[in-house]
Amino acid sequence: MTELPELSGRVAIVTGASRGIGYGVAEALVARGDRVCITGRGEDALKEAVERLGTERVIGVAGKAHDLGHQTEVVERTMAAFGRVDFLVNNAGTNPVFGPIADLDLDVARKVFETNVLSALGFAQKTWHAWQKDNGGAIVNIASVAGLSASPFIGAYGVSKAAMINLTQQLAHEFAPRVRVNAIAPAVVKTKFAQALYEGREEEAAAAYPLGRLGVPSDIGGAAAFLTSAQSDWITGQTLVVDGGVFLNAGVS
Repeated sequence: MTELPELSGRVAIVTGASRGIGYGVAEALVARGDRVCITGRGEDALKEAVERLGTERVIGVAGKAHDLGHQTEVVERTMAAFGRVDFLVNNAGTNPVFGPIADLDLDVARKVFETNVLSALGFAQKTWHAWQKDNGGAIVNIASVAGLSASPFIGAYGVSKAAMINLTQQLAHEFAPRVRVNAIAPAVVKTKFAQALYEGREEEAAAAYPLGRLGVPSDIGGAAAFLTSAQSDWITGQTLVVDGGVFLNAGVS
């Protein structure tokens, strides 16, 4: 980023942000003047992301999202560097298995829930106690359209995202009126994480979308920026579907 915007005075944590949707969210927040802490598992990829976003405004903390020690370190280092945590965007997620849920290894299911649901709850608890409980703010959970209906071949992922949507409602109820909590449910976004869903057949996959294309990370970044802005001050406990209109085709043969 060659020209830094004026500081907004706000600070965000974005998990799973060394690439893909998380990076798109961090980019949108930095572009409006927020300072941001991003997380990711790989030290090198995280360092590269911080450098691209701008070391003047962004720090990175590497680790596994479901690890409690990592969660504590992220919040403590953000507070030490920036003195506050206004926004939390829970984006870190995993989907290590494809196939029928009837044959799913339950240890794999536990891993999916640890990363996709429990990590979001852990980060929410820690940012709440560190800053938001007394000062307010907003939380955005990155869910998925897979959590809104049956999702063949990614059933465990879909069930975990359904849980995340309900977690959003629970947190919104408990954290009100100080903190607003909402979710975003994307359809297929062009990232390495979702590559298996469109690789080699992007045109065919995009044909199902009324808007004629798959999503890109900046689509979700813009939605997250809105849900952490004053323009959404009367919105909480909601799930914003960002899907290029694909759900409009539900039930149509």
